[in-house]
Amino acid sequence: MLLFSKNPCKPRYNCAMEKQLIPDPILVTTQESLISTAETLSRQPLVAVDTEANSLYAYREQVCLIQFSIPGVDYLVDPLAIEDLSPLAPIFADPHIEKIFHAAEYDLIILRRDFAFTFNNLFDTMVAARILGIKSVGLSALLKSEFGVSVNKKYQRANWGQRPLPADMLAYAQLDTHYLIPLRQRLKDRLVSRQRWELAQEDFRRACLVDNHHQDPKTVNCWRINGAQDLTGKQTAVLHELCYFRDQKASLLDRPLFKVISDKALLNIAIANPDSLGQLERVPGISIKQVRWIGSELVAAVQRGRQKSPPHQPRRARPSDEYLERVERLRQWRKVTGRRLGVESDVVLPKDLLYTLAEENPRTWDQVRHILQTVPWRLETFGEEILTLLLAEK
Repeated sequence: MLLFSKNPCKPRYNCAMEKQLIPDPILVTTQESLISTAETLSRQPLVAVDTEANSLYAYREQVCLIQFSIPGVDYLVDPLAIEDLSPLAPIFADPHIEKIFHAAEYDLIILRRDFAFTFNNLFDTMVAARILGIKSVGLSALLKSEFGVSVNKKYQRANWGQRPLPADMLAYAQLDTHYLIPLRQRLKDRLVSRQRWELAQEDFRRACLVDNHHQDPKTVNCWRINGAQDLTGKQTAVLHELCYFRDQKASLLDRPLFKVISDKALLNIAIANPDSLGQLERVPGISIKQVRWIGSELVAAVQRGRQKSPPHQPRRARPSDEYLERVERLRQWRKVTGRRLGVESDVVLPKDLLYTLAEENPRTWDQVRHILQTVPWRLETFGEEILTLLLAEK
């Protein structure tokens, strides 16, 4: 069912803006309308894209809305209503269609994870703004400074998995892509005029290679909780059992873990090792409501944990002093260079490349060139400085 008119030219006041008149979006909820939309998008040189997910409301988050904008039309695609989103795959993979995102990394990760999309030819307006040295790079700040548009942020943490989506939420989602194409043009013009377009392009290319390998399937791992390293063996066994209980409860209720009980509360319970609900009530970070809701189950988990051996703690080899010294010198160099260029230090040298340089410790130009082969602008601009810095190792 379309919640808005199919006529993309019908004007209205968008409730997420101040006195800005834009057309209603088209809500795409059927396979047929998705195929038609994909055909339209495939003929465009520039397509703005954004996503909305329900990470704050579900045990396993999923993409709940995909927004597309082209000149004159905004589309809101509903993945929860459409079984097969494969018609969109060629658009994301097409090297001749530039896909414009703002802060693309998370969008790309969840789009690849949920739909196996691959990506070519991206423009990230947040990356572009950072390369230009703009201080406030959030989309709302950029829309305000560039177009005088004020965004209502009340839906940033909304439940995008609910159906039907209220009109105000759809209008908010529309605004996330509506201005991206003109914003892209303004930022590109400045990148070109300041001779930073090649730098931006190599970061856009790197963004296409994003993977979700670090997005592990949900596994119970108490070592991810801050403070777990300081517990005794028995306390760690209890914490692990508490984490297992929380994971099972969250899965059953389809809630994110923190909406069952926080990491800090679990750590405090493991330290206090309570025998009863009365003792549990005195543990910092536990509310009376939580005690009434899951208190008995928490105490039972504590008792089970006492009977078990501590979980194996993964060990990582300590980096050598020489490696740590190289990391620090590279960090100091990129910080000074960033100040000189008026950008954040990781714009000068991304973190992954910094660590690779420190680890491999190249001693020749060819070795530096191999490490920095995906960032040719940085290689040409900073390669000799980096090699000289590393060869000067104490």
